Amino acid sequence: MNDEVIRLEGISKTYGQGDAAVHAVVDVSFGVNRGDLVAVMGPSGSGKSTLMNILGCLDVPTSGRYRFAGEDVSRMSESELARIRNRRIGFVFQQFQPLPRMSAWRNVELPLLYRSAHDRRGSALHALEQVGLAHRVDHRPTELSGGQQQRVAIARALVTDPDLILADEPTGNLDSASSREVLAILEELNRDGRTVIVITHEAEVAAMARRTLTMSDGRLREEAAA
Repeated sequence: MNDEVIRLEGISKTYGQGDAAVHAVVDVSFGVNRGDLVAVMGPSGSGKSTLMNILGCLDVPTSGRYRFAGEDVSRMSESELARIRNRRIGFVFQQFQPLPRMSAWRNVELPLLYRSAHDRRGSALHALEQVGLAHRVDHRPTELSGGQQQRVAIARALVTDPDLILADEPTGNLDSASSREVLAILEELNRDGRTVIVITHEAEVAAMARRTLTMSDGRLREEAAA
């Protein structure tokens, strides 16, 4: 049985044409096994954000092949990519993006609305319990700290029971204490068997990963094991 969640083979992404072409990602190949905790690190302009968009099925490569849980998603239609995003990938972004008028559990249940899922409240409450917010389920975002809002975002990523959690600069808007709490939650989820990829420019964040992939000028320059 193939235990890879992700397999990239010669992935490139080019924007524009001719002299105006920007080669954002160039011939990137790697795999991520189920249960891995991987950091993709690099400065602004290194290509890591474009790579994240490809990993999250938010963008498609110009060339190369991308297999997600055995399915070739490189040439899928937009509706097929939307299905992968909604059902199989949980996103955690730097901006928490909660809906301000909704309670924590209502924010967490949102991905389930597109699936006609049963017992959405029960699933949302369970996800909030996993991130330590069982006592704050009826609070609105304005009543939560930044760290708690990010934990709501992680619960929202968890609620669909995805194959992959993809976290883009998850501590970028947090103070040091809240950052440590969020990273501890991601590590705990990984210990429970979740596959996690963290996109970051911070060495302190990358240090928690088992593997670190370093991007530079669109290329994968280094792979280090923790």
